[in-house]
Amino acid sequence: MNNDLRLFVERAIEKNVPRKDIDSALKAAGYDDAERKDALNAFADIDFPLAVPRRKPYLSAREAFLYLVMFGTLYASAINVGILLFQFINRWLPDPALGYVGWRDASDSKIRMATATLIVAFPIFMWISSILHREIVAHVERRASKIRKWLTYITLFVSSCVIIGDLITIIYNFLSGELTLRFGLKAAVVGGIAALVFGYYLNDLKGEETEK
Repeated sequence: MNNDLRLFVERAIEKNVPRKDIDSALKAAGYDDAERKDALNAFADIDFPLAVPRRKPYLSAREAFLYLVMFGTLYASAINVGILLFQFINRWLPDPALGYVGWRDASDSKIRMATATLIVAFPIFMWISSILHREIVAHVERRASKIRKWLTYITLFVSSCVIIGDLITIIYNFLSGELTLRFGLKAAVVGGIAALVFGYYLNDLKGEETEK
């Protein structure tokens, strides 16, 4: 944050200038919404002769470890759910061009590996998610964790890229006359998983903004 901006807000609060008036003055000076919001949120809205700074988010090695493991197991779970559904679609709608014996052995191997990964990764994801959720409920300021926000936005970015790429592929195959049921189901699986992840974390960010 700009030091001049922070100092201005601090002095204005100490002179009992209403926050609405401070915001209007900053807006007239050319500061955008995010800058004004960050500057005003830097100080607690309490009745005290001096401007009281809010407690800043911290970043601990433990927190970074937990979030990295949580998002890592989330990605592993999402990918392997997709692999399982792909194999079920392949068995329901087999490709006649593939040899049955070799294809069946490869499919069985993929199903076993995906299942094993889910058995390990998904419970870890749920367990660590519950730990972090309890900590956020007990210490609300941890919602502002930088690594949490970075990994959440990276997840939103990856999910949106998958959704966009999936839609482009569907439209391309449709225009080429190659949109088969088998392909359509696999595209729906990829898009559906990405949309679920995107929707969940977007809603989480919206909830955070509402709480603020």
